[in-house]
Amino acid sequence: MDLSGRVVLVAGGAGGMGLAIARAFADEGGIAVITDLSEAGIQKAIAESKVQLPLHGRVCDVTDRNQVADLFAWLMQEFGTIDILVNSAGINVPQRMLADIDPADFDRVLQVNTTGTFNCMHYALPVMREKRSGLIVNICSIAGIRVMPMAGVPYCVSKFATGALGTFANLEEAANGIKVTNIYPGETNTPILDERPSPPPPEKRARMLQPEDIAACVIMVARLPARAVVPELVVTPPYMLPD
Repeated sequence: MDLSGRVVLVAGGAGGMGLAIARAFADEGGIAVITDLSEAGIQKAIAESKVQLPLHGRVCDVTDRNQVADLFAWLMQEFGTIDILVNSAGINVPQRMLADIDPADFDRVLQVNTTGTFNCMHYALPVMREKRSGLIVNICSIAGIRVMPMAGVPYCVSKFATGALGTFANLEEAANGIKVTNIYPGETNTPILDERPSPPPPEKRARMLQPEDIAACVIMVARLPARAVVPELVVTPPYMLPD
């Protein structure tokens, strides 16, 4: 499928996997729109992206449903539609075990990682239903398939829930021509690693997946014809393969 001219919204698009995905779509000729919390972060991402078509951006807190509604109203006014939604906004916290978690941190991780994904899907789906086509990609985590103590309790819970949200939407919306793909990356070298109690050293990060690897997966899924859907895609560095 030709991706040129496709309107793509990437939530959490000012850095990490989200920015790599937005750049990949722009290099395919897509109209890539990034949204994130920081105007400065968005402008920096746009200025530093050397891509075929320029990125567009707008500030939005995906946990705030009113802001998400305004984001989609702006998107419709500026670009007329949305063809692809990529949910990559995600956070973690340093204190992440049951023994030390702050309940407020637990709530915040779920609000961003899961409720934020729901909010964006909630406003994208009516547009996609009306035109009977669309693709939603949720960046989950391998910690949403098997519980990983290193990832922490709120992150694992949020990613399991986000995976269920995407799977449910796939089942419900397939008849409307809408496809949903949950991508489950293993360790990936993104800024979220800095939130670990002991951030990994550079040599460990070099062995991880890189954001561009996940972007390549998203582009592959987006290029598929309407008759093909990828419900789940797991991608991991070799050292994380299950025994």
